[in-house]
Amino acid sequence: MTSLSLVIPFFNEKQSLPELIRQLYDAMDDPELQRLFGAPFSFEIILVDDGSTDGSTALARTLCASKPELRLISFQRNFGKTAALTAGFRTAEGIVVCTLDADLQDDPASIRPLAAKLFEGYDLVSGWKKERMDPPGKTLPSKLFNAVTRIFTGIPIHDFNCGIKAYRREVTERIELHGEMHRYIPVLAGWNGFRITELPVNHRPRLYGSTKFGSSRFFAGLFDFLAVLFITRYFRRPMHFFGMAGLISFLSGFSISLYVTLDKILNFKPVSNRPILFLGILLIILGAQLFSTGLLGEMLSTSAQGGNRYTVKETGNLSQQQEAQLRDH
Repeated sequence: MTSLSLVIPFFNEKQSLPELIRQLYDAMDDPELQRLFGAPFSFEIILVDDGSTDGSTALARTLCASKPELRLISFQRNFGKTAALTAGFRTAEGIVVCTLDADLQDDPASIRPLAAKLFEGYDLVSGWKKERMDPPGKTLPSKLFNAVTRIFTGIPIHDFNCGIKAYRREVTERIELHGEMHRYIPVLAGWNGFRITELPVNHRPRLYGSTKFGSSRFFAGLFDFLAVLFITRYFRRPMHFFGMAGLISFLSGFSISLYVTLDKILNFKPVSNRPILFLGILLIILGAQLFSTGLLGEMLSTSAQGGNRYTVKETGNLSQQQEAQLRDH
């Protein structure tokens, strides 16, 4: 079995690839890294081309022809980093999987300490760009994003979107990524019960080209954040989310309507043409709709996954049939 799989998504990084591959091979020659995994040590480098148009694909193909440890997955068009990581995870054969970006800002020398941290009993070790070599236009929004994610998810790490991470293979096999959810891999892993920590890593200035992420990523990240928050907290109990919102809305509307009614009876004030009455009716209808949505979501969730969803860490003295039934549940 392969000891270590390196998954490298890239998009238009023709200038960076040769130097990146050289540095990766230097990092794999580290005797301490090889002792960490034990003999025989083997590795693979999976390059995932996310629809490059600058000649990166041809260069990667040439590099693969001369180096047997290199693998290449080339997309038909640009599908995004989440899709590239998913393809790499599905292909990886290593007992440890490490990801890093191809722009040379992630230092391959950080792979060994991240992997060593895994062997202390963790399942995912996220890099932390503690001293980040990026302009304020990237660092300030990133700090805000990380602070909000940390508060709402309860995952105590500083840099959710750091490109360099180390995983046990069980993590990459179990998490499901959609949209732009690569930013929230630690959140999804934590929701599945994996042990997560972080480690400061060396972050370097960009040498070639420019960042591939524009301002639109913030809107995509916001929507994905809401989706991840719902998935991790309410996916198996949608009634707790929609039902509570519906109850608050219904009770607010009922209270308003009751006030208008009592005001009519006691003070003889007319009911018609009072905007507050229409607000009360609207809130009652909205509350009923939210409650119905939660009920339907609960029914769909129960029928889709048999009512319960869990991940099994290990078993003992089970037959093969029992194992199969447990895993397929």
